[in-house]
Amino acid sequence: MKAIHRYEGVTFQLRISDYQEGLQWYKKLLNRNPDFIPHEGFAEWELIPGAWLQVAEGKPPIDSAPIRLGVININEERQRLMQELEIHIEEIQTREGVPAAWCTFKDPFGNDIGLYQDLS
Repeated sequence: MKAIHRYEGVTFQLRISDYQEGLQWYKKLLNRNPDFIPHEGFAEWELIPGAWLQVAEGKPPIDSAPIRLGVININEERQRLMQELEIHIEEIQTREGVPAAWCTFKDPFGNDIGLYQDLS
């Protein structure tokens, strides 16, 4: 029988071309300071136990898939972010048969970020 691997965590890394600007932007997005800054040009937030978002200075990829953050109330969070970050976020999307609502926007460096709410 093949061994089953048990993963204990996950990290997602986004690259930003201006670290100081990006650090401030992500602090507003996540509504708090990073949990860990191991060295210059790199910050980490533990979003939920074992799931880390890393923001690193570097060249952002072209056409990245969005990283979506689950929220309790997508309407309230969308409004907060548009005000705090001074950005436009697309209208909230839904689809028949899908028990979720979502919306997507970009950070100042072109990375796709999104919100989703479980509607079940």
